[in-house]
Amino acid sequence: MRALIQRVTSASVSVGDDVVGSLDLSPGSQGLVVLVGVTHTDDAGNSETLAEKIWRMRVLNDEKSAADVGAPILVISQFTLYADTAKGRRPSWNKAAPGSAAEPLVDRVVHTLRALGAHVETGVFGAHMAVSLVNDGPVTVAVEV
Repeated sequence: MRALIQRVTSASVSVGDDVVGSLDLSPGSQGLVVLVGVTHTDDAGNSETLAEKIWRMRVLNDEKSAADVGAPILVISQFTLYADTAKGRRPSWNKAAPGSAAEPLVDRVVHTLRALGAHVETGVFGAHMAVSLVNDGPVTVAVEV
């Protein structure tokens, strides 16, 4: 699994005209937007390991983690994290797991984060989504498990 973790001061995700997930942060607060991609060899163990890394990643102010300060997290599925751009100008998506395999693993990341104590918002798996965010820093970290 791959994740792109972004430290943010605001974020939301919409499907059509409907906001389906958002981080309501007070001034000076931070949260995380996490894009999650799944490949063919991933399993529930990868989901749980990734969730733990996200929750404990020390990317907030003063080297704090979401676990340290209770920062909210917006998780969005993102199969394009497995784009293969080695040949030509058109990415191949062959390394991304199909939706039927990926959706339960992304759901497992969300479930595990919530079990760890996180407030988690989500996008809609497989939908065309519009993501709005203010990246703070900017801080963006790629993680692979």
